[in-house]
Amino acid sequence: MFRGSITALITPFKNNIFDQAAFEKQIAFQAANGTTGIVPVGTTGESPTLSHEEHRRVIEVAVKAAKGTGMQVIAGTGSNATDEALELTRYAKQIGADGSLQVNPYYNKPSQEGLFRHFKLIADSIDIPIILYNIPGRTGITMTVATVARLAQDCKNIVAIKEATGSLDQASETAVSTKLTILSGDDSLTLPLMAVGAAGAISVVSNIIPQDIRKMVDAAAANNFTLAREIHLRHFNLFRAIMSLEANPIGIKTAMALLGRDTGEMRLPMCEATASTRRIIQQALINTGLLAEGMA
Repeated sequence: MFRGSITALITPFKNNIFDQAAFEKQIAFQAANGTTGIVPVGTTGESPTLSHEEHRRVIEVAVKAAKGTGMQVIAGTGSNATDEALELTRYAKQIGADGSLQVNPYYNKPSQEGLFRHFKLIADSIDIPIILYNIPGRTGITMTVATVARLAQDCKNIVAIKEATGSLDQASETAVSTKLTILSGDDSLTLPLMAVGAAGAISVVSNIIPQDIRKMVDAAAANNFTLAREIHLRHFNLFRAIMSLEANPIGIKTAMALLGRDTGEMRLPMCEATASTRRIIQQALINTGLLAEGMA
């Protein structure tokens, strides 16, 4: 149900206020460049620092802006509080989101049984397609393949998993143990993950290069790994510069600011990139032809 090139959208701010006009423009840019779907208010969208009202507003704007474009909207509605995740997911269903991205509860560090009960309650309570989101680097907990398999077996509306553990073995074991659609959650690992069965990506870097990410994902899906590898290697240094030097979304917002596509503003405790990170990202943009020398 969910496959292809899906963009994890930033949440643009201007003077610390959600910039709706910039967000709508960004969504139009994704639609014009062939993106399969969008994820508002995920990790890249700075969900932890949005109020509940803002969280709902960003999802609502995304659903309205994407209507008629052919893009699916997968709302980030996970939380470390199960009741909050239920509330946000109900709202996403009510306003017409196509699916829900459910991150592992962060900070709490629940047991595998706690993870199972959390996701099962959400899936049983709300009839919306759910993508699990396994990202131990941000949550402090890894959902095991056994727990994923239990959920896939018991909850028919859990249809996919965003794989951001950084482990090809974990993805392979998931593919062997379940029929869930696997989506890459790491831009630099999208091609390797597709080689072992992933059906696409929820990409951060596609905020700036949606056409190239779509071409790479489509090529890999068609078993044209020669073309997919060429695109992957051409952008590999950009992937690493944006995603590995500082915590997401610092890198992508820095890149978008350099390209004149965003203010680069974030909410504390997230703050601007260091000067060295900015220089590396700037050079990566120049090397890939996205930015001219002397323009930043």
